[in-house]
Amino acid sequence: MHMQLVNSYRIPFTTLISYIPVIATVVTCFFSVILARATLRYVEATDKGLALAREEFEREWSPDIHIKMERVSASEAKIIVTNLAKTSVLLQLLQLRKLSHAVPFERFRLNDPLVGGMTWAQEMGKRILACTGEEFEGPIAASMTFYAAGRMYRTDWFRAQITVRDGRITTLEPSTMPARRVRQIERDGPERRREFAQDVSADAAPDESGAKSDESAFAAEA
Repeated sequence: MHMQLVNSYRIPFTTLISYIPVIATVVTCFFSVILARATLRYVEATDKGLALAREEFEREWSPDIHIKMERVSASEAKIIVTNLAKTSVLLQLLQLRKLSHAVPFERFRLNDPLVGGMTWAQEMGKRILACTGEEFEGPIAASMTFYAAGRMYRTDWFRAQITVRDGRITTLEPSTMPARRVRQIERDGPERRREFAQDVSADAAPDESGAKSDESAFAAEA
């Protein structure tokens, strides 16, 4: 009777053979899930590494321009532009304004390259006096528009405290640093892109119509 009971629980060999593909499929699915989880973790770690590398690259090569206004004499003042980043830039437009007015008073067109770590300086006493007038005491700000790596950027307004008496610059001291870094100027449409490209490669003495069109484009971006 015991042998009959054992024989009743025996599984035919052919049935075991037929179960092998099923077992192999289950094992394959199990290892596939493990491999998929490992792949997802690897992709996530790779994305984090790429994000850190991108952040480091942008931090190292992003443009960073500093503007300083300095008094030279009673009638002259100098604007010093320093490129603090590694990448070279092409200075395009310097704007001056009093903070009490939203529209810039003076715009000075440029086409001067500035290598990373170098300084550009220009006397701007007459333009600063034209912006402030004969009598003024308060903040004045300067902003620079420039090209870097094929894109156009504009700095925030760098402030300085100025005192003008009888058309003479009494004091001119730098105030606070700008609250924001340089930001890229967004362009709308291909026509504006062509205008900016012409401005970079323009001759030293552009015609009057071209100067007015470029000036209006920069005024729209200010």
